[in-house]
Amino acid sequence: MKNVSLLSAILMVTALAGQASAQCFADYKAKQDNPLRLQYGIIELPASACGSRAAAQAHADPVIAASGWTLLQIESIFDATEFQRRRANAGAIHLRQ
Repeated sequence: MKNVSLLSAILMVTALAGQASAQCFADYKAKQDNPLRLQYGIIELPASACGSRAAAQAHADPVIAASGWTLLQIESIFDATEFQRRRANAGAIHLRQ
């Protein structure tokens, strides 16, 4: 019985560790003024920012602002599989961290 309980505990810890390290990303629209320039990009988010667009925006805003851009909106939040599909659309700005 101890072996079954130990195995169950190991499997649970492994599953939780996998969830904690799962990557999530958000695609966004940003702008610069004078002259007006628009940008579509993708940003990697920490796990704490994966739960909502508001949390993603709170994380992304200062990161994007540091590059001289103003975040307009978070379009969506997605996982690493979807990132592979979308990064071609983001061009050179395919991943900010």
